[in-house]
Amino acid sequence: MDRDSQLELYGLVADRLKEAHAVVRALQVPEGVRMALTRKLLVVTAAAKHDLTDAARRLDRLMKDIDEGRFPEDPSTDVTE
Repeated sequence: MDRDSQLELYGLVADRLKEAHAVVRALQVPEGVRMALTRKLLVVTAAAKHDLTDAARRLDRLMKDIDEGRFPEDPSTDVTE
């Protein structure tokens, strides 16, 4: 990938991450779910520093899951005894 396309992809991923964080903040979900989604976004952000293509794929999957209503379990509702 040449430098211009790498910079373009970086800008695209950065913009999409910003939008994704806004989407997660606006979701009407329990706080534990919101925290889990935020952690996933932070993992994507960290991945972007090393592999933009992989980060873009991860972000696509995460946003598809959110759009389809598939959220992580709320860890605060774990009732193991």
